[in-house]
Amino acid sequence: MTLTDRKEITVRFSEVDSMKIVWHGNYLKYFEDGRESFGLKYNLGYLEVYKHNVMIPIVKVSCDFKRPLVYGDELIVETRFIPTEAAKIVFEYTIYRKQDFVVAAAGSSTQVFLTPDGELLLTSPEFYIGWKKKWGVG
Repeated sequence: MTLTDRKEITVRFSEVDSMKIVWHGNYLKYFEDGRESFGLKYNLGYLEVYKHNVMIPIVKVSCDFKRPLVYGDELIVETRFIPTEAAKIVFEYTIYRKQDFVVAAAGSSTQVFLTPDGELLLTSPEFYIGWKKKWGVG
């Protein structure tokens, strides 16, 4: 089973650069919007994770730019959970232009588990193991 979420966003004027296209750094913000939407849908949001005394910083992110987006474009961020046995959370993203489903960007992110003191957890926390079982992805 693949867990997927789709979040719709409209490109704001403040997100475009002098070339009148979305500035490349904003795609990482769109990925963040996708993760937050996914977390709300599947009960894996940042506040939910923090309740378990765990932090989940991003340690790796990649983005391949395919087609530019411009001010006013409506886009869809598709966020897919990628199961792994390791103590980390991996997502893949596809950003589509809504009107024609042209792929504007694709990428991925990896998050790890840390204690509040910043110590890396080498095994998945119990709440995360339970979450994966609940959704049939672990």
